[in-house]
Amino acid sequence: MAIKTYEQQLESVQAAIAEVEGGAQSYEMDGRTLTRGDLATLYAREERLLGLVRRGTAGVRFRRGAMVG
Repeated sequence: MAIKTYEQQLESVQAAIAEVEGGAQSYEMDGRTLTRGDLATLYAREERLLGLVRRGTAGVRFRRGAMVG
């Protein structure tokens, strides 16, 4: 499995947050209960990734379509 970029990780975390906020926190099937990620944990991870993404793109310059610096 390839390592995801911070941007890809952020997209995954935000998708998980949307699922949980939409009511998919936990459900029961065949007598077993599945609980998805805790919102507080997901929000904390989202904030961390947002900071990493912002820091990674700060000061990045483009010159004629190529990233420099």
